[in-house]
Amino acid sequence: MDYAGKFTGKRVLITGGLGFIGSHLAHRLVDLGAEVLLVDSLIPDYGGNLFNIAEIEHRVRVNIADVRDTHGMNCLVQHQDYLFNLAGQVSHLDSMVDPFTDLEINCRSQISILEACRQFNPEAKIVFASTRQIYGKPQYLPVDEKHPLAPTDINGVNKVAGEWYHMVYHRVYGLRTVSLRMTNTYGPHMRVKDARQTFLGWWIHQIVDNKALQIFGDGKQIRDFNYVSDVVEALLLAGAAPQAEGEIYNLGSDEPVSLLKLAEMLREINPEAEPFAIVPFPPEKKRIDIGDYHGDFTKMTGQLGWKPEVSLREGLMRTVAFYRANKAHYW
Repeated sequence: MDYAGKFTGKRVLITGGLGFIGSHLAHRLVDLGAEVLLVDSLIPDYGGNLFNIAEIEHRVRVNIADVRDTHGMNCLVQHQDYLFNLAGQVSHLDSMVDPFTDLEINCRSQISILEACRQFNPEAKIVFASTRQIYGKPQYLPVDEKHPLAPTDINGVNKVAGEWYHMVYHRVYGLRTVSLRMTNTYGPHMRVKDARQTFLGWWIHQIVDNKALQIFGDGKQIRDFNYVSDVVEALLLAGAAPQAEGEIYNLGSDEPVSLLKLAEMLREINPEAEPFAIVPFPPEKKRIDIGDYHGDFTKMTGQLGWKPEVSLREGLMRTVAFYRANKAHYW
């Protein structure tokens, strides 16, 4: 599907717009001629970073606000043509330590956003960022959209609810919603200060610092990864396509790899890094680990024409190079 022209002159709101994926989406939308409004709380632990939009800061509007602010969202959604709903608490461990904050951000705030659209802008197209975490431990591979949902942590439970609020508001009120179940997204702008949000971000931090990676378990766990530009293309395709409304799509990769292979690739990119170490699973991580996972994204390919274009090796090389050049803004 060709979305050229679909966003030209359109008003687009991105929640979580100063974060990893949101900032990349903002860059692409500005290039497409959209009028972009970024909403972000800039809570330090959640990944928002003004440096992420340094190159386009004069071409977008920024509102520092929390999606939990109902009155603020009622105002912000008005007159928007598209809403990319990327704000969320994404740390699985944090959700187990502080389940109520996860509930507020991933459930209550999603209803607030949808209610704001229902009351003040029911014509807006809404694209929701869901996650493969909602499947839990796979019963079969690759995982398609019909796979049972059995999340292993609080974050997964709340993301299921957030996604289904969007589907209910489509079916009952006719809101133009679509959900993308994302897998491991990586690339420049991701939060790499620690492993709270993504293990790969922390691995890249360690590789850039020439330190040893720690692999939990036996390292044979399978994962799939999407470079951020491919995820942005998926978001735009879902936003532009009328036939996507009311649908749920998996993202994924056609080159799933073991964590051992991933670690080897990173060391090949930076041979100066110390050899990686295989260590026992920390109990708090083992309890919520999902084992092997890779997704079936044929539905999105068939209906919207999406498929990942950036190979894992190329994406990792781009990401490591970015952080080598910009450590001061992310360490």
